[in-house]
Amino acid sequence: MSGHALRRCAAVLLLMLANAVAVSLPQPALAWNNGAANTPPMGWNSYDSYNWNVTEAQVKANADYMRDNLRQFGWQYIVIDWAWYYPGGGTGSPNQDANLQPRLRLDGNGRPLPDTVRFPSATGTNGFKPLADYLHAAGLKFGVHLMRGIPRQAVADNLPIAGTGYTANQIDNSTTASWLNLNWGLDMSHPGAQAYLDSLFALYASWGVDYVKVDDIAAPTYRQGEVEGYRLAIERSGRPMVLSLSPGPTPLASGAHVAANANMWRIVNDLWDNWGSLDALFDKLRDWTPYRATGAWPDPDMIPIGRLSKQGPVGSPRYSALTADEQRTLMTLWSINRAPLMWGGNLTENRAAELALMTNAAVLAVDQNSTNNRQLTGGTRQVWAADVPGSNHRYVALFNREPAAATVSLNLADLGIGSATVTDLWSGASLGTVTGTLSRSIPAHGAALYRVAPQTTVPTTPSYTMTARHSGKLADVYNGATTDGADIVQWAANGQANQRWQFRDAGGGYYQVVGAASGKCLDVNGGVSATGDGVKVVQWTCHTGTNQQWRLQDAGSGYVQLVARHSGKCLDVYNAATTDGAQLVQWTCGTGTNQQWRRTQV
Repeated sequence: MSGHALRRCAAVLLLMLANAVAVSLPQPALAWNNGAANTPPMGWNSYDSYNWNVTEAQVKANADYMRDNLRQFGWQYIVIDWAWYYPGGGTGSPNQDANLQPRLRLDGNGRPLPDTVRFPSATGTNGFKPLADYLHAAGLKFGVHLMRGIPRQAVADNLPIAGTGYTANQIDNSTTASWLNLNWGLDMSHPGAQAYLDSLFALYASWGVDYVKVDDIAAPTYRQGEVEGYRLAIERSGRPMVLSLSPGPTPLASGAHVAANANMWRIVNDLWDNWGSLDALFDKLRDWTPYRATGAWPDPDMIPIGRLSKQGPVGSPRYSALTADEQRTLMTLWSINRAPLMWGGNLTENRAAELALMTNAAVLAVDQNSTNNRQLTGGTRQVWAADVPGSNHRYVALFNREPAAATVSLNLADLGIGSATVTDLWSGASLGTVTGTLSRSIPAHGAALYRVAPQTTVPTTPSYTMTARHSGKLADVYNGATTDGADIVQWAANGQANQRWQFRDAGGGYYQVVGAASGKCLDVNGGVSATGDGVKVVQWTCHTGTNQQWRLQDAGSGYVQLVARHSGKCLDVYNAATTDGAQLVQWTCGTGTNQQWRRTQV
């Protein structure tokens, strides 16, 4: 017996022993909907334009611009980013030396207070209340950045924790961020740690804080206990506040937890104005789709458009290096995914082009009021869709990730539509009535966004997921590819169209199994002559070959085997692997649960 066959036999024996253990798919937890972020937050953050140097006058100037130009379109948050309690200004990272110099401005209970050089209204015990009052009077909301934990200076000074008999040196866990050493993390097993957070948020509630961005908590290590501590402190403060977690990438495995404990969380590290970083977000946003819910918003980071890096942190002062088409792509991708819209460029230096991106009411409505947002087609020519609440209309976004202009198409029948009137949301122009296929030429790295109003409907073909019994993972077109020859693998459920399949009658009790995203068929690679064990299964343009025809054979307990017509062999997860990305092959049919699939209509 070959070594491969021995490994397979051993794997099957192990699976048979483990078969009594029920396999269940992870389900997203209910979102923490505290009322502070019923729609994705829209605002401005000081980091991309001012690093840690922003002053009170600059904050007010950006707030005045938002009040006069943006508030009526839903923009409302003004957020001061990191180290506002660090003295003075500079271009480097605002760390302390080994002697904890320069000294931070803290109160007697170790809580950071604003530097009065940059924020003169914070003198005495005022804190940020005067500035928050200014913003509230303008109809805006106020946010601050915090590093996870407690200042190292407070621990070294052994300051008391407000309202308790504990002191700061009892609650730190000696972890700190690699990029900023001002704080120690908190030992959440000590009751004084939660008491410190409660006191911190009681103070910030008294100032009128509406939004808190907590750093060094979602990545590089996901700090589950501390995340829960911040959520609880906000609840106990009595003031609704948005809880934003940073940086990324937040681990997808923590999706259910983070959605239940935060309003928004970073899915990548810092985003800057280059196409490669923007392009990488298509897959990230797709993967986070199952965890998007009211009050819980995956965050692709601040929008690096407008006047950037006036005082650092990355590169020289400049307007965004993203092209006009790439900027429209960013705003379209954010909107069709209901991402938070936190602008990074200095608002007071906006030109007409930046203002137009921020004030297109029809586009912003997609971000603020759409449902069932999903990727329909992956690859380099992508199609995304969302439903328009209260109607049968759809929002449709077409993306061209390629370096030259290309035609991107949507089969309207995939949305149950025969013909529809189509409106371009960026220009407001009507495309008239479209029947069958919506196809548009999209510029390089460009995007288009439409509202599609059905005139006639067509029956939709039911789609199914196929779940491997042994692993609980789904048959998946690797990386959402739409090309011939793309591998079929198993992958954890992500709610995307490259994990959905349609079954078309091929006659004689056989079916073609068609990818909902690509329209291509499940195919034994190499054609009808490929009858050996271990031949990989791919997707390919549908044809009449019997290597694309599959019979469903009952395997009991609601599972089936998929038997290839040309070879009589079964769809099989190679080597009974349980990992994401394991290749699907054909193999002589047996009793292994890695050949058993549950079809679930979606």
